[in-house]
Amino acid sequence: MPSQSTPDTAAHGIGKSILLSLPMLLVSALMLTGGPRIPHDLIRLIPLAITFVFINLLFYRMVRTGRTERHRAVLFVAMAFAFVISFISNLIEVRGSMMLSSSDMANGRTPFCHMVIPMTLIPAALTRTIIFPGSMLGGFAPVAGMFVIWIGASLALGRGFCAWGCFFGGLEDGFSRLRRKPVIRRIAKIWSYLPYAVLVAIVLTSAAWLTPSYCMWLCPFKAVTEFPALTTTVARMQAGIFFTLFAGLVVVLPVLTRKRTQCGLFCPFGAFQSFTNRVSPVDVRIDRENCSDCKRCVDLCPTFSLDAESVSKGGTRLSCCKCGKCVDTCAKGAAAFHVKGTPAGSAPEGARLLFIYPAFLFLATFGGGMLLDAMRRVLLLATTGRMIQ
Repeated sequence: MPSQSTPDTAAHGIGKSILLSLPMLLVSALMLTGGPRIPHDLIRLIPLAITFVFINLLFYRMVRTGRTERHRAVLFVAMAFAFVISFISNLIEVRGSMMLSSSDMANGRTPFCHMVIPMTLIPAALTRTIIFPGSMLGGFAPVAGMFVIWIGASLALGRGFCAWGCFFGGLEDGFSRLRRKPVIRRIAKIWSYLPYAVLVAIVLTSAAWLTPSYCMWLCPFKAVTEFPALTTTVARMQAGIFFTLFAGLVVVLPVLTRKRTQCGLFCPFGAFQSFTNRVSPVDVRIDRENCSDCKRCVDLCPTFSLDAESVSKGGTRLSCCKCGKCVDTCAKGAAAFHVKGTPAGSAPEGARLLFIYPAFLFLATFGGGMLLDAMRRVLLLATTGRMIQ
């Protein structure tokens, strides 16, 4: 079924759209260049120029058209696949392999991943020990730095982190768009509670064993990042689980359902992040006076965050990632971004702009660096025959 048009009141004229886009233009220029200096090396200058234009054109179109999800998804998916290229190349450059040796872990050479956060908080509170073999301050993706980023993003976006910053989520988001229509149209609601069960299990086992159990046994994204060296039977079993979960939850099921199945049906970090929706200032509401109960938003929500009950109550479920798909596809304009504490349906475009500025900047900050490095490495491959220096 073709997408419905967003109500005209959400769109802006060219002049106003340019003015509203100027702050992102200036901030993204500073963020991508790291200051006033522009590289003269074409291998770095070309990716910088392409990334800058790409990011700001998407934001301008997001403002101009009043459509959020379509333009978010383009950068979100591009970021995810750029991450794979950049991260794997970086690992090979630094360590010579995607495989993680015991000495790498002992010496804190493991980049800290946001997926580990739920597994580190309770053991840290109980034992004052960070159960992750990474560096606190130095190196790539240090523990302290990632915690600061996560806290700031959670306060501003809540679980919007999962639709605007999680480079892993962009992979399944991309695969979910390969088919025009789903093969599997209905998944029982009870499965949407599984991530909370996984969250409880991995927090308890991590606290008991003082090791990040999800990373050791259940993370699908180990298949495209790093995994233990295949020197033991246990390590080979772990790798088999990682690749199986990646194929099933990140590739096959998203293709068949057109949903983010790993995020909505399995991810413990996503379940944990859902609770931060309580503190973020913007949510998504359904104006019951305008809603026709067509349930189109329920059918199209990629993370199973809308159902008949939540729609009847005028909102989303706790797991809402604020991707904006329901807002974009609601023909009546009933689904809208909403500033907490204000009446439902009041100044929806103002609420949307209030949310997309920090959300898009967060996405552009993560995605911009990954796109820059991925394009640089592709250019290196084309000109030198290798992707690492």
